[in-house]
Amino acid sequence: MSVVVTYPALKRVALAGGTHGNEMAGVVLAKYWMKNPAELQRKTFIGNTFISNPRATEKCVRYIDFDLNRCFTSKMLNTSATEDPSYELSRAKELNKIYGPKGSSNAFDLLIDMHNTTSNMGNCFIPMATQDHLTMQMLNYVQQQSLFSPCRAFIADLPLEDAFSLDCVGLHGLSFELGPQPQGVIRGEILQRMRGLVNCAYDFIDLFNQGQHFSECQVEGFQGTEKVDFPRNADGEIEAVIHPDLQDKDFLPLHPGDPVFLTLDGETVTYNGDSVVYPVFINEAAYYEKKLAFWKTKKITVTVPPIQVQKN
Repeated sequence: MSVVVTYPALKRVALAGGTHGNEMAGVVLAKYWMKNPAELQRKTFIGNTFISNPRATEKCVRYIDFDLNRCFTSKMLNTSATEDPSYELSRAKELNKIYGPKGSSNAFDLLIDMHNTTSNMGNCFIPMATQDHLTMQMLNYVQQQSLFSPCRAFIADLPLEDAFSLDCVGLHGLSFELGPQPQGVIRGEILQRMRGLVNCAYDFIDLFNQGQHFSECQVEGFQGTEKVDFPRNADGEIEAVIHPDLQDKDFLPLHPGDPVFLTLDGETVTYNGDSVVYPVFINEAAYYEKKLAFWKTKKITVTVPPIQVQKN
């Protein structure tokens, strides 16, 4: 029998929207809940909802100077304003002071960040670390209890000092990544899904704080193994696009020999790997600047031990 892992009650919970100012479900919901918090009220904790990148949100752009969701590595948080005067790095340091500091016992107990993607990711969760058993149990609870399924997990598992996203500022962290939704657009069904998933996560927190025991579980995840760029010519220009047979096939198996790209000359480029992979973030609009056509992942199963709140 697995040993029960205990954690202190989650009393300080933060919910962010607008880390990318054109991912509209999180922006709209965060603004609404900041003015109308009753929906998110629970018996055992008080949530704090905020807009993480106000300037980008006002202009409905991903960022002003630099991607805010890449600013939270320990190295960047310790960079001086002289070395990097960007608005987003300044804002990251401000958020780290309010909701962190990152890696300290004074940080908020949990930070959830709401994102949208143009890729066909459906309902995707990105846990900060698979060894964070509380977050993984929350993920399992939402997968089992939410009316919106499937709910998949994209696993990165970076060391804390290298973790770059806003949610890593909290003692526990999780990002919601819902799609497909165009940048700067609100799709009603995406907003409904995000709303339901956040409420389901808050229900879990409330039950955990009240002492409910969460049994050992198995969580299926998709672990990132390799970033794949578009084929490019000698000048660095894209010379092939995502093949129609691959488009919108996020989380589905890609076999050796399957079409991956279609060149501008009409030729098909196939996957030349020697094993099945599961592409994600296929043709994500925001990743063109990052030279990323999709992520290769492998399917894994994470065994999560039972958890319960610490008793005083």
